[in-house]
Amino acid sequence: MSSSEVSVHVSTDRTLRVKIIDACGMTCVFCHNEGTPVVADNVGRQVGTFEGTGGTGRVSIYTATNGARFLPAPILPDNSFREALVALHDALGLDELHLTGGEPTLHAGLPHLVALARSAGFSVRMTSNGERGSEILPHCAQAGLERINFSIFGTTPEELAAVQHNRYRNVEPAARKLTALTDSINAALAAGIGVNANIVVPDESHIARVHRLLDEYSPRLSVRLLNSLDHGEASIRAIKTALEQRGAVPEARYLTAGVSGARTAYRLPSGRRVFFKQIRRVRLPTTCTGCPFNNDTDCQEGFYGVRLYRDRAGLYQVGVCIQRMGLCRPLDEFLRSDLPEEIRALRAREAAELDAADR
Repeated sequence: MSSSEVSVHVSTDRTLRVKIIDACGMTCVFCHNEGTPVVADNVGRQVGTFEGTGGTGRVSIYTATNGARFLPAPILPDNSFREALVALHDALGLDELHLTGGEPTLHAGLPHLVALARSAGFSVRMTSNGERGSEILPHCAQAGLERINFSIFGTTPEELAAVQHNRYRNVEPAARKLTALTDSINAALAAGIGVNANIVVPDESHIARVHRLLDEYSPRLSVRLLNSLDHGEASIRAIKTALEQRGAVPEARYLTAGVSGARTAYRLPSGRRVFFKQIRRVRLPTTCTGCPFNNDTDCQEGFYGVRLYRDRAGLYQVGVCIQRMGLCRPLDEFLRSDLPEEIRALRAREAAELDAADR
């Protein structure tokens, strides 16, 4: 079966991504850090001088060009956070929250954030590398966390060290990170939280790692292969090659109207399902017009959805593009702007077009 013959499933985007903390104990070379500069490397720097790499070894791949105008601060588990969620819930019809970072499990108030989001009408999911998950995830499950996308970069310390900053390619701390990840996955499963395994594949040198990861992780985990935004077509080719080598057959494609994320489900000879998540060409019809990145080469994420941040002045900021962080606006200004209507209109138009094409 070719990818053009698979069944197509269409849904409409209702998600909000919230960067709850900037801290992270890893230095992955492909990290976009939700578009914001790494705080520890940029405290004291003025807008326009933020660096994408610094003394911590952490990376924010778009910082040098995306026009970021603020440094992020941790989200506080207080009523102002709940009010921000309710405002975006009502303005955009959102009902699914994705907690991101940095590394969310390093946020001491994570269970309280989950509970506040649930009280604001959201289902809650999270992306994590599992640094402190075994300690905090049981409490998050009690608060209502439904699913975790674990970012998995290797099955051995050598593999994990290979995708870290060259100053931190040390197998001993990498081994500790892998142990923490395994403990977090087990804690999540024991607590009844759904688990996905997200595997970023930069290029063909990582194909052997993909095969080991697929062999290592239990069918209880839904495996998703993600292309690296910073590696472009080389990453996509590597994922396709790995799937071909496994004898994977495409069987379904999942499209979300109004955002650029899309998934293709592949069936392995064993019967196990693997997902290839990649970007399709979706743009905001007004906001993206005239953007210098708006072409098939430079625009790496398209319109992926709405993101919420808290800056170091305590203001909530709303963003629509990690490559153009200069588009971020304070929450009140965003709500008064034309952007909410532009986003709703894009969703409605795409839903109609995708449904018509699927008939």
